[in-house]
Amino acid sequence: MNGRGKFITFEGGEGSGKSTHAAALADRLKARGLDVVLTREPGGSPGAEIIRHIILSGIAKPLGTETETILFAAARDDHVKATILPALQAGKWVISDRFVDSTRVYQGVVGKVDMKLIRALERVTVGADAMPDLTILIDVPANIGLARAKTRRGTGAADRFEAESVEFHEELRQAFLGLAAKEPKRFAVVDGRAPRDVVSERIWQTVEQRLLGERQPAEVAAP
Repeated sequence: MNGRGKFITFEGGEGSGKSTHAAALADRLKARGLDVVLTREPGGSPGAEIIRHIILSGIAKPLGTETETILFAAARDDHVKATILPALQAGKWVISDRFVDSTRVYQGVVGKVDMKLIRALERVTVGADAMPDLTILIDVPANIGLARAKTRRGTGAADRFEAESVEFHEELRQAFLGLAAKEPKRFAVVDGRAPRDVVSERIWQTVEQRLLGERQPAEVAAP
């Protein structure tokens, strides 16, 4: 029996480098002989990807932040049931680009949706079995992150959240840092302004210290 796998989530604002560093971490864990599932939110399963398109296209924005919150919860429910829990139960490591903390910040703190609703939806969709073992917050000032996001998309249109103001994104940043301060055992904050290889190494050191140290010697891949 492998036992339950580990669940790592990446959080941060637009252009913080979450997707890049989630993929880099997945590669390093695979090189250690681990079975890794790399996923994202909204999305990560067939049903959730459909809802992702609805949310990021901005179609649901006129319906209000509560409706968006419920859509995110529906996507997360499918993601957890179809992708995350089966992988964890099979002993795999799961890395997700965004998870519950994005909803807490984007819809809760900044969108002013009642946190009681958000927590209730979390209990239904995530419960205790699918909460992250480690959440890596890549912290980048809003103006830097938005500039990176603009460069990344080139001539493409900004999505639902990239199109918001720099003040909106700085509020998001502070809200993420607030969550991290409240849950230091789960969160690790990494300065995303450093060169990419430096950020990647700091993330790896965090994972080694917090999660890989818990593994049994027999699980380590042979050299």
